[in-house]
Amino acid sequence: MQQPWKMRLHLAEREEKTIFLKLANQIIQEILSGRLRQGTRLQGSRTLADELGINRKTVQSVYEDLEAQGWLVSKPRQGTFVSEHLPDLKLDSPYIMMTSVQPHTESHTSQEAIKNDGVPDTRLIPYELFSRAYRHALIKVTRQQIMGYGDPQGCLELRQALLNMLSMERFIQTTLEHICVVRGSQMGIFLAARVLAKSQLQRQVIVVEQWSYPPAVETFLSNHFQIILVRLDQHGLDTDHLVKILENHAVAAVYTTPHHQYPTTVSMSMDRRLKLLELSKTFDFYIIEDDYDHEFHYDSRPIPPLISLPSADKVIHIGSLSKVFAPSLRVGYVVADLNIIHAMKQDILLIDKQGNAITELAIAELMQQGEIKRHTRKMRKIYQSRRDFAVMTFQQIFKDKVEITTPAGGMALWVKFKLSYRLEFAEILKQLHIDSEYEFGSVFQDISNYFHIRFGFAALSEEEITHIVQMLYQALLER
Repeated sequence: MQQPWKMRLHLAEREEKTIFLKLANQIIQEILSGRLRQGTRLQGSRTLADELGINRKTVQSVYEDLEAQGWLVSKPRQGTFVSEHLPDLKLDSPYIMMTSVQPHTESHTSQEAIKNDGVPDTRLIPYELFSRAYRHALIKVTRQQIMGYGDPQGCLELRQALLNMLSMERFIQTTLEHICVVRGSQMGIFLAARVLAKSQLQRQVIVVEQWSYPPAVETFLSNHFQIILVRLDQHGLDTDHLVKILENHAVAAVYTTPHHQYPTTVSMSMDRRLKLLELSKTFDFYIIEDDYDHEFHYDSRPIPPLISLPSADKVIHIGSLSKVFAPSLRVGYVVADLNIIHAMKQDILLIDKQGNAITELAIAELMQQGEIKRHTRKMRKIYQSRRDFAVMTFQQIFKDKVEITTPAGGMALWVKFKLSYRLEFAEILKQLHIDSEYEFGSVFQDISNYFHIRFGFAALSEEEITHIVQMLYQALLER
């Protein structure tokens, strides 16, 4: 089965809207039909691209995505082959589910895509690796009879894997006792707010950046904190303005997203990071560091997290693995001093006793075997390419009507439209599934009366990015 498959395809006859999806679905269907048997070697990307008259990068992307799905396998110096162990997806392939629809449904899919403000592409999840890791975890908990309640701080294996990752890749020197596993970063934010609400009774203020992450703001409000906004500029949180706030208010904590600020994507400069830590020590407040997508930094090495720097005793560091794989993977972590961690453990016991032991063991295995690091490295390359393509597409279509500073990392763009904001834009953007209904929402207006949106590119193919940007142009400039 080593001979190359001479692909005789007529992609123009397929109903999908993009070349990428036409080719991906065609290969899957040929595998399911038996024409492409397990172990068969496919043509090289250059040869296939020439025969089909399409871009070689499109073929490479299809091969990479189908390999991530488990349909194909790449062997060094040999080529790309149909996998010997096919995923049990049948016609529920995410590609087929997304494209085997009527035109109006596909249009809805594109509109839904614009709603994301920086989420991973779940079509690229290595399902076979996940399946294997979950099987191993289930066998382990069954054989070792550990299906009962475990440690509310998280299983030891996952905390050890997190400890190794934080030490080797984030320069965070900590211990197992200072790490608490949570169900996503939002739970970490909630627990931090709840603990501070009980321990900082004389301090009823939390400072957030003038544009900030809406669910976090709502969480602080729900715990009866007063919210005060600190100014934000191209270097991140304005520490000079923060000093004025601290001199006039009893601040319990400052909530910040320093790596890729939400929503503007700017990175906080090192001098401001050090100044923020100094102020924390001087004015005795906590810093809630939401490090939600640290893995995706493209143009240089990421700046070390606040908690890895000197004088970080009062930093509550919150991270998540959801951005690596999918939002539905509810695995996050908190690193903080023992008083905070112990208080969080008590609240976890009140909420649900513990997390999901099977999921935690499965993720721990993937981390220990280096699979998460390999997947992240692959996604980093793909998302960087999509970032560059999205910036280029906005500039080509909107020309001088748009302004974008290419972010150093992350999964979204901060797009400034050089258009005077009009009330009817709110309804237009709502129809495109961009929410503009609340103060901290996805549409932001600046002092020039121009407006911004946060545009997530990571979950979109190049064809999808082009289609959505064209939709925006038609909605904003051709009506």
